[in-house]
This record gives sequence, structure tokens and C-alpha cells, in this order.
Amino acid sequence: MSTAAAALPPRSRAARWRRRYGTAAIGAAIVAFWLLAALTAPLIAPYAPDAVDVQNRLQPPSPAHWLGTDALGRDVLSRLIWGAQISLMAGFLVVLVAAGFGTLLGTLAAYARGWTDETLMRLTDLVLCFPPIILALAIAAALGIGTTNTIIAMLVVWWPKFARLARALALVQRSQEYVEAATVVGLSPARILLRHIVPNAMGPLVVLVTLDLGNAIITFAGLSFLGLGVVPPTAEWGAMVAEGRELVEQWWVATFPGLAILTVVVGFNFLGDGLRDWLDPRTRRR
Repeated sequence: MSTAAAALPPRSRAARWRRRYGTAAIGAAIVAFWLLAALTAPLIAPYAPDAVDVQNRLQPPSPAHWLGTDALGRDVLSRLIWGAQISLMAGFLVVLVAAGFGTLLGTLAAYARGWTDETLMRLTDLVLCFPPIILALAIAAALGIGTTNTIIAMLVVWWPKFARLARALALVQRSQEYVEAATVVGLSPARILLRHIVPNAMGPLVVLVTLDLGNAIITFAGLSFLGLGVVPPTAEWGAMVAEGRELVEQWWVATFPGLAILTVVVGFNFLGDGLRDWLDPRTRRR
């Protein structure tokens, strides 16, 4: 904490913390809520997600079904809770795997330079030439319906942004004196890359990962909405929105999963913005 910040009274420090990190705290709370719901789905869901009750189909929210029922009489709240598992799992898996692969590829290109850099970056540019959602849609359609195939399709188009950012960060770190010193003392290129360059370039990558989690979740939901994601009757937010898109009078069928997507995306965006401010030394000194 800076000297000026330490000199402020407790109320002023608290007000400044709320102003600077209040939205990040809200985002973290939203993300934590959905993660907890996904992890405890078997315990807190009032009904089985695939339990059909035709006699109670399309019932509005009531004490028996807090968020109503869908066209097959399935409890919307239970499917919403169970759907959090698929949506969050897909988002985390896509972003973390793509971030790891793209970071290693980008840092390798920056450190190796020459034809290795040129080849890897032209491959990255080739993937970036296509709109990600269109390319993922084409790949998912070619592979067929299924959660695994959809995740694979997203992974193919998700890593280039991390490779580009990692390369730019690694080029900055490569010119630093500690890299030259590590080279002089005889450390191997792999050790320099993995133990020194990558850890010192992690700040912006962590922010991108956090912000991109929301994008991955909404993309997966979009592919499921188009019928290329989960296989019915699996509970998933995008598929739930698709099931209720024509039920205008039964608004609850599509509204609540849509709100779930909205809240989790907003939560990750708020959290990512807060991490960016916290990791930026210029912002922390203000």
C-alpha cells in the first residue's frame, strides 16, 4: 500500500476500495454462487433434471416448482442448477486448455524467433482469418452433435488470441537483463522459457483468461442453442433457451436460463476488470 493510501482514515480507505474493487467483488460473488450451485447440484436440486411429468407441463412458477416447468413437465430450477455443471465445465475446459496451448506456442515463437516464429504466427493468422463463432460452428457441424465435439470445435478456434498475447509479452521479457543473465550462466532454453519468461508474463494472460471465460460460456450456449451442443435431454442453458424460444406465453422456460447466462458472463467480466486493475501497478498506486 502506498504512503498516501496508508495516511487515509479507515472510512476513506474502505470507500476507495469499494470504488476500485466493488464491481470485482460482485463479479466474484456471482461466479462463486454458480460454481457452488454446480458443485452441489445433486444436493440442492429439488427434482431430477430429466424427470418428466406431463400432467404438470408448462406450469408457471409456484411453491412446488419455483421457476415453473417446461414442455415436458421438467422442473426448470433443477435443470438450471444441473445445467450450470455443463456450461461452466465447458467454459473452464476450453479456456484453460486453449490458454495453456496458446501461451506455450506464443512464448516458444517469441523465444525461438526465425523460421519457427514465422511458421507458428502464420498458422495463428490463418485461424484468426475466420470469425471464431463461424469456424466453431462449421467444425462442430462436421464433427456431429455432442458436448465433446463442441468443446473440440471451440478449442480449435480459441487458442490464437492467447498465442498472440503470449508472444508479445514474451518478446518484452526476452529483452530483459534476467534472461540474458540466465543464458550466460548456462540455463537451458526450456528452463528459461518455462521457469522465467512464462511466469513473468502471466499477469495479462490471467486477466484474458478471466474475461474469456464468459465468452466461452456464451459461445457454448450459442452452439447448443443451434442444436450442435449437448445431446437431449441433457440440461444445458443454451439448449434450455432453445426449448422455450417459441413459448411466448410460458416466458419462464427461456427467461431463467437466459438470465443465468447473463449473470455468469457479467460476473466473469466484472472479475476480469477487477483483476486487470489489481495487476496494473499504475492503477494500484492511485
